[in-house]
Amino acid sequence: MSDWAPKRFWTMAEVVTRDGGFAVDLDGRPVKTPYKTPLVMPTRALAEAVASEWQAQVELIDPQTMPVTRAANSAIDKVMPQRAEVAAMLAVYAETDLLCYRATAPEALIAQQDAAWNPWLSWAAQALDAPLHVTAGIMPIEQPAESLQRLHDRVAAFDAWELTGFHDLVQLSGSLVLALAVAAGKLTPDEAWTLSRIDEDFQISQWGDDEEATHVAEIKAQAFSDGARFMVMARSV
Repeated sequence: MSDWAPKRFWTMAEVVTRDGGFAVDLDGRPVKTPYKTPLVMPTRALAEAVASEWQAQVELIDPQTMPVTRAANSAIDKVMPQRAEVAAMLAVYAETDLLCYRATAPEALIAQQDAAWNPWLSWAAQALDAPLHVTAGIMPIEQPAESLQRLHDRVAAFDAWELTGFHDLVQLSGSLVLALAVAAGKLTPDEAWTLSRIDEDFQISQWGDDEEATHVAEIKAQAFSDGARFMVMARSV
């Protein structure tokens, strides 16, 4: 049974308006989430992307080729029922944000981190009114309570659909600041991903590449881009 996969059974996937939103029908049958909830989305852009993923399936359905559908399922089945908890969990990343923990050596890496990350901590301090402390090493430092609260409020303002895409931006990068910069349109996903990879890329420059690690990084980079794209589509009309 481990090789079993559902087969394509429909001819046409099309977007329809339903229940105040946009849904996808497969030959007139509504697509539902894994929890059997109608997959009704807030924007046509999301529904069109989901329809395209279903239409692109060939003989067997491959969920790995359907990132928008997977994210939409998660938005309805997992994020909506516990939006406040998900927002709080992501906001906690500000306490240990990647940008705040710097290398102690070598000097070349320290310089790269300073040049790449300091501008975005300055952006958080000025644009978000949320200055954060920086330390060298891995020992945790306490961040200003006021800053943590303001960053929490920013994250909590996202609706469940935006929060679903934002979740991947934060967890994959390890930086709430970079994720917020992408959400605000101040960084492209590619730019933010590169910034989050300063340490890894420096190690590669010193010791060479590893094929397996590169493959994993490519998967994560695509997931990061997919998360950003999902946020954009969740806001489209």
